[in-house]
Amino acid sequence: MHSMFMLQMYLVDNQGNINFPILGIIHVEGLTRNQLVTYLQTEIGKDVKDPIVYVSIRNYKITVLGEVRNPGTYTMDSEKITILQALGRAGDLNLTAERDGILLIREENGVPRHYTIDLKSAELLNSPYFYLQQNDVIYVPASAERVASATMATGIWSTALSSVTTTVSLVTLVISL
Repeated sequence: MHSMFMLQMYLVDNQGNINFPILGIIHVEGLTRNQLVTYLQTEIGKDVKDPIVYVSIRNYKITVLGEVRNPGTYTMDSEKITILQALGRAGDLNLTAERDGILLIREENGVPRHYTIDLKSAELLNSPYFYLQQNDVIYVPASAERVASATMATGIWSTALSSVTTTVSLVTLVISL
C-alpha cells in the first residue's frame, strides 16, 4: 500500500480565486469550506482514487471594538467562532457596555450590512449572527448611563475650566492696573 500525504497552502487573490495545480484557476469566493472540499474531491478524484481533501482558513479574522477590555482585530484558530467567544477573546465586555445593542457589521455580496444583537435574549443561540464569519466587525456601544455620565462629567469640567479661566483673566486684569 502506497500513500502520499501533501500539505499545500493557497492564497486567495483579490478576485476570490486560487491557482490550483492541474485544475488551474478556481473561483472560491462565496463557497463554504465544505463546498470547496466537495468540489476539490470531485475534480481531483478524476485522476486520483479516493482523494482526501482538507480545507482550512488560515487568516480568519474578527474585529471587536468599543466597550471591551481589549479592542482589536483577532486571528481565530477556528472557522466556527461565536459572538460570545469573540467577545471573550477581547477580554469580555466592560461594565459600562450596552448588552442589548451590540452592532455586527458583515459584508454580504460586497455591501456592508448592520445587525443589532441582544446578548440578553434567549434567541441569541438561534440567531443567524451567533456564529461569526470572516472579517465580521463587532462594535459594543457604551450604555446610555455611561454616555450620560460622560456628558455630565464633560459639562462639569467645561464649567470648572471656564470659571478658572475667568478668575485668571480677572487676576491678570487687576495686576496690570
